[in-house]
Amino acid sequence: MKEKLIIEGMSCNHCVMHVKNALVEVPGVKSVEVSLEDKCAIVEGENLSKENLKKAVEEMGYDVVDI
Repeated sequence: MKEKLIIEGMSCNHCVMHVKNALVEVPGVKSVEVSLEDKCAIVEGENLSKENLKKAVEEMGYDVVDI
């Protein structure tokens, strides 16, 4: 299963690492690719909860615009 999150608020590679580290901790996540340029994260895993993915990113201070 693959989910694409559109994320607002990332401005540097430090932000990218914050988002990546937060998403890796979500249950079921196997891999995460975050693109500062495209303002998105591609998350792969099993039984992914969109709500948990969104919550992890928003707890880091970024806005999830769409999944």
